[in-house]
Amino acid sequence: MVRTPLTPWERQRGEQLGSLLREARGARSMVEVAAAAGLSAETLRKIETGRAPTPAFFTVAAVATVLGLSLDRVAAACVEGLEEEVRLAG
Repeated sequence: MVRTPLTPWERQRGEQLGSLLREARGARSMVEVAAAAGLSAETLRKIETGRAPTPAFFTVAAVATVLGLSLDRVAAACVEGLEEEVRLAG
């Protein structure tokens, strides 16, 4: 199965998610947060750096719970500033 390439909007959204998670993690180690969320530190690193820009919902929910972030906050952070881009592109 060949995966459709991500759009610039999808890549930027992934970068914004990663930035939010890194900021919320603060001084806690990546290993500590990943283990508490039930995923590998490598997976969390890929999400935080935008290399995995479209993680599964339950992965995001688990990390958000460990970091004390509401899913509403996560969703809002992923679209901040992007509504205008989508409007201009459409």
